[in-house]
Amino acid sequence: MKKDYEKQIQKLLKKMTLEEKVGQLQQCGPSLVGAFEVSFEELLDMMFDGRISQEEFDKLMGTAEQDFHEEDLRAGRVGSYNGIGDADTVNRLQKIAVEETRLGIPLLFGYDVIHGFRTVTPIPLAESCAWEPALWEKTARVAAEEATAAGVHLTFAPMVDVAKDARWGRVSEGAGEDALLNSAYGAAKVKGFQGDDLAKEDAMAACVKHFVAYGAGEAGRDYNRVDMSMQRLWEEYMPPYQACIEAGARAVMPAFNDLNGVPCTVNSWLLRDVLREKWQFDGLVISDSNAIAECVAHGIAADKREAAKQAVIAGMDMDMSSNSYIEHLKELVESSEVEETVLDEAVGDVLRIKFELGLFDNPYRTDKEREQRTMLKPEYRALAREAAGKSIVLLKNENSILPLASGTRIGVFGSLAADKGQMTGAWAIGANPDDCVSLTEALEARKISYRYSADSADMQKTAEESDVLVAVLGEMKEESGEAASRAEITLPPEQLAMVRELAATGKPVIAVLFNGRPLAISQLDKTVPAIVEAWHLGVEAGNAVLDVLLGDVNPSGKLTTTFPAATGQCPMYYAHTNTGRPGGKSKFTSKYLDAPVEPLYPFGYGLSYTSYSYKELSIAKLEGALGVTVTVRNTGEKAGDEIVQCYVQTPAAKRVRPVRELKAFAKVTLKPGEEKAVTLKIPYDSLGYYDWDMKWTPYEGKLKVYAGGNVKDTIEGEIQLS
Repeated sequence: MKKDYEKQIQKLLKKMTLEEKVGQLQQCGPSLVGAFEVSFEELLDMMFDGRISQEEFDKLMGTAEQDFHEEDLRAGRVGSYNGIGDADTVNRLQKIAVEETRLGIPLLFGYDVIHGFRTVTPIPLAESCAWEPALWEKTARVAAEEATAAGVHLTFAPMVDVAKDARWGRVSEGAGEDALLNSAYGAAKVKGFQGDDLAKEDAMAACVKHFVAYGAGEAGRDYNRVDMSMQRLWEEYMPPYQACIEAGARAVMPAFNDLNGVPCTVNSWLLRDVLREKWQFDGLVISDSNAIAECVAHGIAADKREAAKQAVIAGMDMDMSSNSYIEHLKELVESSEVEETVLDEAVGDVLRIKFELGLFDNPYRTDKEREQRTMLKPEYRALAREAAGKSIVLLKNENSILPLASGTRIGVFGSLAADKGQMTGAWAIGANPDDCVSLTEALEARKISYRYSADSADMQKTAEESDVLVAVLGEMKEESGEAASRAEITLPPEQLAMVRELAATGKPVIAVLFNGRPLAISQLDKTVPAIVEAWHLGVEAGNAVLDVLLGDVNPSGKLTTTFPAATGQCPMYYAHTNTGRPGGKSKFTSKYLDAPVEPLYPFGYGLSYTSYSYKELSIAKLEGALGVTVTVRNTGEKAGDEIVQCYVQTPAAKRVRPVRELKAFAKVTLKPGEEKAVTLKIPYDSLGYYDWDMKWTPYEGKLKVYAGGNVKDTIEGEIQLS
């Protein structure tokens, strides 16, 4: 079948004019036009800069209409759209492409389906805390079924940027700070989005992003430079992208940032040497929004014409939204500055994904009836609730305050407790706030005795009439995600003041956090006896949180990102290397004078309503892998799921190695008093590193092996590898 595609691609290329070829590389979104004298982008800047109010902006938007560039489409100048997610509009535009253009080449529709389409599931950072690839694949499958019913062919996901700095807002979109977890997460999402056959109507192509090392932006500032050694790049940042390619991802989006001085958008080493030649990728490479034009601001291209030339030669197939190709590529080919064979390669990649999606045979893959009957099915909401429950991490539970006893009178405080729209988190553009369940709504629905106070006016009275006080805190969804880096990741002063006032009543206070990144919550930790990290959980947020508070769900989530004790510790992550003077009590060690050496909560950490013990660690040399076996026992009184984690460390190597590296994990269900021997396999080819000369060097000599419920609380053994 693939050979047939290639023959058809070549036939089409021979028929196409230069203009039609360049048109296939143009992805645009609908433009907003209306009764305002500046561009929509400038209008947004005016609102964000405070030159106009939100009210004035909304009033102007009330006069706006969408321009879908139909005349450009008819002229063969559009090959793809982004940001369109309704079946009627997709089919109307597709009809123009198929019936009114010279060659009838169908359109490709892309959309940011990051964590659900209409049935919004937990943000990726939250869902990664479930440590459950099968769950990640299931939620991606639901997203694909809904999105394709709305006409979407390609999602700009998964994001597998390893993120070690909590100040970066887009930490919310990935699986945290570890390469192995991001690899497992990304591969599962690719499989869920794409299904077993991309031509099926409910399959959409996955576009893995952002290639490469976008999560390593200097100082955690979005879009910032990335400068690192090749060894660190390949060991800590490359593996998740490769895992997604091996899982079959059909598209890749290069990152906004430069890598060691060359923007990824025009980086031929990255896009041709690594992606195409080393990894044998033959899918679509699409720029991030306006990224080609931004190479001028980077300082590597004098103008958009030069940026377009560099990008297409480097291996960038499709231009998202910058108009650099549509304005300059024809001229560049005619002047022989870009070989037409280079253009043909890019067009071939676009046509190939359209053939794989079956668009030439079935350009209208959905309709309004399918769209309406697919959204928010009861089974989708049930899965969203399950995923949300498994994403919640219990950070603190002194004196077993949780779960709440039946009949407890609950006082609820904070505006986030009743704000449905905030439950979705960042990048949930298909969400409807009315689909979401807030915590107060969940309490109402289950007829739980509670009082709610959103401000200080009746706080004291509410507290007096309650047995337990639930303070709902955290970030607004706009405070994490793209362009939401923060120099300070503590809770707002007014939230901390509310918590102190509640604690002063003498009643037990439970903090519930809705947020999109790790927060520095040392003050909160000192003030309250219980903390529930709920993240931004999606449409079933309120129900899932209440399930945990009442004990209907025993929390099992474990952190995939370190919680620093103070913002100034960032970037803080578990897999650091030691210096010659590791941080300690002595003054002359690597530490801050005004912050602890350790994080507030370490990687892999999470409490349960039961307890677990580990014993009998053994290590065996198997064919192709080390076999690590450990016995885990449920020592408490409730059934629960424990996430067993296995780390390694080599004490001496040709390059200093991390103090610990996650190499395997498994989730095990245990009844009270039950114990199980869990065997984890560590492939030998994962036990190595790149030396000074970039040669892959297998671990040798003594290897320390650790197993436990988080990176700090483990039992250990060792084995001689050679």
